[in-house]
Amino acid sequence: MTNVTKGITESSSNSTPPADAKTRVREFMRGLQDEICSKLEELDGKGKFREDSWEREEGGGGRSRVLSQGEVLEQGGVGFSEVWGKQLPPSILKQRPEAEGHGFYATGTSMVLHPRSPYIPTVHLNYRYFEAGPVWWFGGGADLTPYYPFAEDAAHFHKTLKQACDRNHPEYYRVFKPWCDEYFYLKHRQEMRGIGGIFFDYQDGRGELYRGAKPEGIAAKYSKEIGELEPRSWENLFNLAVDCGNAFLPAYVPIVERRRNIEYGDRERNFQLYRRGRYVEFNLVYDRGTIFGLQTNGRTESILMSLPPLVRWEYCYQPEPNTPEAELYETFLKPHDWANWKSE
Repeated sequence: MTNVTKGITESSSNSTPPADAKTRVREFMRGLQDEICSKLEELDGKGKFREDSWEREEGGGGRSRVLSQGEVLEQGGVGFSEVWGKQLPPSILKQRPEAEGHGFYATGTSMVLHPRSPYIPTVHLNYRYFEAGPVWWFGGGADLTPYYPFAEDAAHFHKTLKQACDRNHPEYYRVFKPWCDEYFYLKHRQEMRGIGGIFFDYQDGRGELYRGAKPEGIAAKYSKEIGELEPRSWENLFNLAVDCGNAFLPAYVPIVERRRNIEYGDRERNFQLYRRGRYVEFNLVYDRGTIFGLQTNGRTESILMSLPPLVRWEYCYQPEPNTPEAELYETFLKPHDWANWKSE
């Protein structure tokens, strides 16, 4: 894979964004969308992305690309957006009240892929950048949601993302991994959405790493143990977003190639559709990107393109004991140290 160019300079101790910050982040996010879509079309072999460009009345716009009814992908959406406005929505101001009264700029790339085969995991990616007056930050991450899980796939995904984090700071993955487990959690089900990955938000190079909603959680505990890191510049955080974004294809493509030819039947397909319901529940109830998009009058079709094309719910479903479906619940939907997993 040819990496999307970083377009970065030597980092400095200055935490102020450079004059061309918006341009550089925008071009990276657009380039990441281009590269992911190109590789996914090659991987699928049949489906092609349809692109819709859109404009937002208050300022900005984006490009939404959707691939439907492919050989590998039943549906996949890869979006780029760049929006601005006079006031940040409540979901952001709750976390960053110091941005009150300032106009905002936000850009990012987001993606959700729903494969046809139950043996290929659904996957999500989102990397974003915000500015609001003197306040700026990077956020994002990627996570994997298998239906019929394989430990070697979970380990490969996590190890690849850890390598990207480690290139930027040895403590990043230690906090970002449990932060992801914590974030992609369905409280009303008391259940993880999948096997996680990495997640970070409100990273502006200052203070402790963890800026989440669970001050007593594992991610917060690790962050407190590490303490305040040395000041990290805008360049440092941009490098992190670039490396993590570029890690997606090497993290996911080998999993698809290993699992795409496994035969399956109605049982496996029905279980996949049932578990997709969890994805819908999370995105409509908890997902910060969905909430932000709706609160800022984004394009509804683009915001909801992350939802699967087919899904089912079943009243009081319980997997049969000693089945692969039960193994998902009993083993995989719990936090694990996947980056250090070794096959027996």
